[in-house]
Amino acid sequence: MLEKLKDLKVKFDKITEDIANPEIIADQPTWQKLCKEHAELSPIIEKYDELCRAQKDVTDAIELIKGENDPEMKDMLREEEKLARSKVLSAEEELKVMLLPKDEDDDKNVIIEIRAGAGGDEASLFAAELKRMYELYSASQRFTIEELDGNYTEAGGVKEVSFMVKGKGAFAKLKWESGVHRVQRVPETESQGRVHTSTATVAVLPEAVNVQVEVNEKDLQIDTYRSGGAGGQHVNKTESAIRITHLPTGIIVACQDERSQLKNREKAMNWLKAKLYDYYQGQADAEYAQKRRSQVGTGDRSEKIRTYNFPQNRVTDHRINCTLYSLESFMNGSIEEMIENLQRADQQARLSGQN
Repeated sequence: MLEKLKDLKVKFDKITEDIANPEIIADQPTWQKLCKEHAELSPIIEKYDELCRAQKDVTDAIELIKGENDPEMKDMLREEEKLARSKVLSAEEELKVMLLPKDEDDDKNVIIEIRAGAGGDEASLFAAELKRMYELYSASQRFTIEELDGNYTEAGGVKEVSFMVKGKGAFAKLKWESGVHRVQRVPETESQGRVHTSTATVAVLPEAVNVQVEVNEKDLQIDTYRSGGAGGQHVNKTESAIRITHLPTGIIVACQDERSQLKNREKAMNWLKAKLYDYYQGQADAEYAQKRRSQVGTGDRSEKIRTYNFPQNRVTDHRINCTLYSLESFMNGSIEEMIENLQRADQQARLSGQN
């Protein structure tokens, strides 16, 4: 690791020189690329410099201890050595995480699809609450949301809905949400006070930006229809909504967010490319395909990544055995603590795989 860090330090110093070079500044694409790389390396180099200072403090303390005769002073120097060693260990652990390979999709926007699973009307209401939870969380992260398509119930529930979350790092935060979410609570319509179990499935896809996915027009069936809102109310009287079916795979996307048919078609095509990219990745990699199937599942009550138990005010993520007793705030978008726990678990698993 230290050799790699030394090489990165040399590279960082060279980039620092280059971005101040007038000739390179004049070449804006190259300069912007170097600035991005400089920004990505900066926190690693800062932590590496911190490590080097701590290592020097350890060496200096050892040398001073050797030449010191005063017992009291020696004890003070040993404490300084101990403190410096703890800083070395801490910096090394942080650098191990920082040097883990980055998911190339982490900085992308995401497309989230939520579908009501088992549980009838209660499942639809829960799906709507999950959508609201992600909207509130996205607002707290200063992400923006664009709804792509939605099928709502008269009671305000969601049969299925798809929306895009826009913002740098959106996928890095939300990719952990793929899977079956289970709710346990007493529905308002339940007269006996019995707890019911319902589910909703969530799929999270990185937006396909500049990915090379071959889409042949002959393989597409494109239908237009009038945009509709919740409860079947028409948003407008023109057939601006678009539904695209990719015939070879059977993948269907629909978009009715915009009043312009052209804009809806563009959004739908980007969404289709994202789904096709995900589909073909799964075809090429059997392990990836199995992982995705296990994440999303069928929506059956027995398959779950997370349980929301309202009577006990708890939310439990079964992948990392993490339980938080703050369900109300969680449903109001305060899901950052769970996301951080999932990120740490992933980091530890990847670090263990390197050992």
